Amino acid sequence: MKTFKIVSLQVIVNGNIKDIPLEDGLIINKEDGKKNWLIEAYISKEYYDFFRAAQESPDELDVQVVITNEANDPAPLKTHIRGIKQFKNYISVLLEGYIRIQRSNYAELLLSDIVQEGFTGEELIQEFKSRMKKITKYVSSKKYQE
Repeated sequence: MKTFKIVSLQVIVNGNIKDIPLEDGLIINKEDGKKNWLIEAYISKEYYDFFRAAQESPDELDVQVVITNEANDPAPLKTHIRGIKQFKNYISVLLEGYIRIQRSNYAELLLSDIVQEGFTGEELIQEFKSRMKKITKYVSSKKYQE
């Protein structure tokens, strides 16, 4: 098994990106021949209801994690929630899943959002480059916060 730190967690809800601020997190490549990964996200307890509802849903939960370094591209995974543990101010969410083969559409979602904000021409290009460099800090609208 190989373990990596995650620096960003995002959930895809109805095609929109929802940033989940991390207190801490890790991802484990189980190397079990099935290409399964485990994610443990230590986050604010305010997200308990959101993840509890996702756990009760029969649908897979699409997530993106940035591994090790903020400059890395998000890794898209299809997951299900294996468990949620409550602490005083935080929860630990354990997700199990696999990396999706198809490429992430993060860049397309980001570009669409920037265009909707009215950026054009060279300003559009510079804003896109800037936000791609700050993936983990990118929260431009309620669409991304839900």
